Formats: sequence, C-alpha cells, structure tokens
Amino acid sequence: MSDNILSQEEIEALLHGEPLQSEETMLTSAKEAKTKEYLKEMERDALGEIGNISFGSSATALSTLLGQKVEITTPKISVFHRDMLETEFVQPYVAVTVNYTEGLSGANLFVIKQNDAAIIADIMLGGDGLEPATDLGKIHLSAVQEAMNQMMGSAATSMSTLFGKKVDISPPKIDLLDVQANKGTENIPDEDMLISVSFALQVGELIDSDIRQLFPLEFGKKLVASLLGEDVIKETAAVVEMSPPKEQQHSVTQQPLQQPIQQQIHEQIAPPGGMQLPPQVNVQQAQFASFDSPSLSQSGTNNLNMLLDIPLQVTVELGRTKRSVKEILDMSSGSIIELDKLAGEPVDILVNNRFIAKGEVVVIDENFGVRITDILSQAERLNNIR
Repeated sequence: MSDNILSQEEIEALLHGEPLQSEETMLTSAKEAKTKEYLKEMERDALGEIGNISFGSSATALSTLLGQKVEITTPKISVFHRDMLETEFVQPYVAVTVNYTEGLSGANLFVIKQNDAAIIADIMLGGDGLEPATDLGKIHLSAVQEAMNQMMGSAATSMSTLFGKKVDISPPKIDLLDVQANKGTENIPDEDMLISVSFALQVGELIDSDIRQLFPLEFGKKLVASLLGEDVIKETAAVVEMSPPKEQQHSVTQQPLQQPIQQQIHEQIAPPGGMQLPPQVNVQQAQFASFDSPSLSQSGTNNLNMLLDIPLQVTVELGRTKRSVKEILDMSSGSIIELDKLAGEPVDILVNNRFIAKGEVVVIDENFGVRITDILSQAERLNNIR
C-alpha cells in the first residue's frame, strides 16, 4: 500500500479476509527468502555460532574499556545485493575495516551508527556519554578505532580457539560512511552479494542500538567450510538432495547440522556469552616426596566416615537482583530479569548456601557444568559450611 491507495493484490487479500502486510513485514520476508536462497540452514547456524562466540568476548572487552554494562544479543543473518545499500544503510554510520592477517584470509566491515560511535568516543575521552559531540573529528574517530581494536583483538582470540588455529587481524581502519551521499562506500566489499550479521547492542542506559558486520558471501562460505570441513558440507548437501519429501527434509538435515557444530564448539569453547575456556595444555602428574600418613584409631575412622556421608546442597549462582512486589506480580512468561553480573564474570559456587568458590560455566555433552577457578582453603570451607 502506497499513498493510502490499495493495490490489486491488497484488495483481493481483503476480499478473501486475509490481513494486509506492512511494507516492513514484506521487506523482512523478502530478506529471509533471499537469505535462504544463498545460505543453507547449516551455514546460517554456523555463522551465527561464530558471531555469538566472537562478539560475546568483544562485549566483555568493551565493557571493561567503557566501565559500562555491555550486552550483545544473538546475531541475525541476512544476505543482500550491493544495489540495496541505500535501503540497508539509511543514516550516516562509522565503518571500521578489519583484515585477517593469519589463520583466515579475508576482510570484515563493522558498521555502527554515528551517534552511537559519538557516545563511545565521549566515554573513551573521559566524558559521561550524555552529551556526545555532534560532529566526529579525528580525535573521536581515533577513540572509536581504539575501542574497536580492543573488541576485535578479543574476538580474534576467541576465533583462534574456535577454529583450532591462530587467527590474527590487522589494526582496524576507520572512516565515515554515508551511502546516501556516496561517502565512504569504497570501504564496502566489491562483491555483489554480501552477508550482514546484525547484533543488538546495549551499553548501560546510553546506547540501545545495533552493530553490523559485513563480509562477502564467498568469504562467509569459506568460514563455514573452515569450521566444519568441506566433507561435512558436501555430506549435508547430498542428504538434502536425496530427501524429496518436504516433511522429512527438516528432520534429516538437522542431524548433520547439529552434531558437527556442537561437538567442535563444545570441545573447544564455553557456551555463547563470551566465557572462554583456557587452551589445552600438556598436563602431567605432579611428583611429591613420599610421607607417612597419620594413623587413626578404628573409632576415629568410623566417626570420620559418618561425617563424609553427610549430603550437602551444592548451588551455582549466576547472579542476583532485587525487584519490587509490583514488578514480581507483573512478571509473565517471556519476561527478562536482568542480573547484577556482567557476561563472562565468574559464577559463585555455594554449599548449603555458603560461598566456597568461584568458577566458569562450561558445557559437558548436553549438560551445563562449572569449572572451579578460585576456591577457599579447606579450613575456610569447613568454617563456612558449619
């Protein structure tokens, strides 16, 4: 519908009792259709996992740099033609170009709105972000460039763990991007088909926006191939071609997709959220001098065994928060409760509601677990659980 005049298709839809779709809904549907045309479901999931892991650690780095709570949501993957740049980037942006120098071959373009970049620059330069500069000068762009350098360095470290090889990047190059004024468009990859990975970005109460990652379609496919291996991709494509019934196709293709991604990611990294497991190291059994253990009487041994059999409640606390009675009563299915901990912070381990250690969340097969990173001494633990 344009200029309040219904098209013939919309009139027919109304006559058949079908609801009218807004232009935004129709555009979203068109994007999803084009994305499915160029990327298989397996490839979209793999790119989503890569984005989750790399930007999860980037959020932690940006939070430390700005002293603000930073949240980055699950990415949205889409594919669009270069001719659609004007509709994809309506307002002025700041574009940061990052090239891979080791491990991977290609380039990324990270795009953030100019007003969001101004807030980040203001905080980096000692301000509070409440009154950012309207025009970004060299000093502001340098501040944003340093923030992105820290973020991408952290992301490269996570990707090294994910791909099982060293991944390094060049220092980021920053420039203003205004597609409407044809300014800075030379930084956008020359390829016709581009992949957009969009993340919702929230920095404290100052920024509630998004950040986008652009790279050529061919480079995205190479990333997936590097993560899963060519054999997995060919095997999945063969399964899809050999499955004519549409109802069975979804269940058949899901199995080859989930197994390789989950096995590789769970073995090498922590779950999405930026929590990274330490790299594998050569572990050897420690050698100690022999000593005579103290002997206990039979009654003492029995008493000790009785104590060792006492069950204790072990709890892992992700975080806490306080809410009013009204807020509790207003909760419903789908409500989100914000906790007092940043993504990537150690979780508390409690025994009988008494703190004894800190740890990081890991995934064991399909279950969550906790790797202890800091623990109280035996005497302190005993005093805490009394």
